[in-house]
Amino acid sequence: MSLSPKERLLDTLAKKKVDRPPVICTGGMMNAAVVDVMTRTGHTLPEGHFRSNLMAELATDVNHDTGFENFGIPFCMTVEAEVLGSEIDFGTLACEPKIAREPFASNAQVQFRTIDRMLESGRIRQVAEAALLLSRSNPDVPVIGSITGPVSTAASIVDPMTFLKELHKKREDSHRVLDYVSEFLISFARLLVDGGASAICIGDPTATGEILGPRLFQEYAVTYLNKVIDGIHATGVPVLVHICGEMKAVKPSIPKLHSDAISTDAFVNLKLLKEEYPQLTTMGNLSTFLLELGDPDKVSRHTAGLVRDGIDIISPACGLSTASAVGNIQAMTQTVKDGGRGW
Repeated sequence: MSLSPKERLLDTLAKKKVDRPPVICTGGMMNAAVVDVMTRTGHTLPEGHFRSNLMAELATDVNHDTGFENFGIPFCMTVEAEVLGSEIDFGTLACEPKIAREPFASNAQVQFRTIDRMLESGRIRQVAEAALLLSRSNPDVPVIGSITGPVSTAASIVDPMTFLKELHKKREDSHRVLDYVSEFLISFARLLVDGGASAICIGDPTATGEILGPRLFQEYAVTYLNKVIDGIHATGVPVLVHICGEMKAVKPSIPKLHSDAISTDAFVNLKLLKEEYPQLTTMGNLSTFLLELGDPDKVSRHTAGLVRDGIDIISPACGLSTASAVGNIQAMTQTVKDGGRGW
């Protein structure tokens, strides 16, 4: 079987038989633009957050230097929040962007803007143009457009502590904000698909069992993740979802998600999750602490274990440290390409 990286990923997501798992890093909260890559190439952040050509060049560098079998853009989780009104600290070469200030003190204060106008602001068009550049120049490599999930996006425009309290106490306002945010995310994702994205990955780190608990996870996370997933599916592309943290409290809700693959944190035993819910396409979950602080041999052994366990897509468990050594990442990707035989 001879498959291109794009064919391998899309066939895996369609539950077709493939020669081996894809090994990917999706961008967004799983940004693989590590310092080692940027210093070698001179294509750097934060400049790459703002220029579509530089974003595409850096995504190409990551693909080439790390061995990941995709392009993942953007390189942060602040594109949506900026457009929705948050003040952003764009970081440095070694420090990713973060929210500096949320514009609204409560859900009731959120100002709803026209989505078409928002799609023309911030860095939205730069990310879509980067997707177009990558898809045209490398048609056999999947472009994964990463977006921030609805709960995390809402918590990045409303004071997060207030936002979480109001999920309990002011449900009508909370649902109104999450519905608004979800509609915007669908439109952003569709723009990425129009630009050539082969798949969309949703990272929703605030939507965890530890933060929400099972009842609010079902009421908010499942409801609005599915709204976004269904909206993206209408374009004909698959959707991957990453859920952070320990999954025990919310595990019964995971099969209710409409996504084509579930990515988890390193805390989760993906082999057992797959045995309990065989219908799931599993993705992950090599420890990012291991990728930063370990050595290539140990990285390779742990990666080989994931391959032996039958994990469908191999990827980092969560966001990579920008200090991660490229040699460790190469040990991970090459082990998968060698069929899990080790570095």
